[in-house]
Amino acid sequence: MESGPAIFAGTAFVLFGAALLLWTGVRVRQGEPVALGVEPRAAAVLAGLFGIVFVLLGIWCFGRL
Repeated sequence: MESGPAIFAGTAFVLFGAALLLWTGVRVRQGEPVALGVEPRAAAVLAGLFGIVFVLLGIWCFGRL
């Protein structure tokens, strides 16, 4: 009964985290700002960390099945 919400949450977290990591990587590689008005290195590091956290959270959700 609880596997449905866990699958949905895990999928949402993994997709969002992966998209955030991909987007951040593309922006850094092109030399574009990751966030406007923020120091570029700090923005890239924080976005990368949050992307990793979301992917790991999604994997944790899948592990709870």
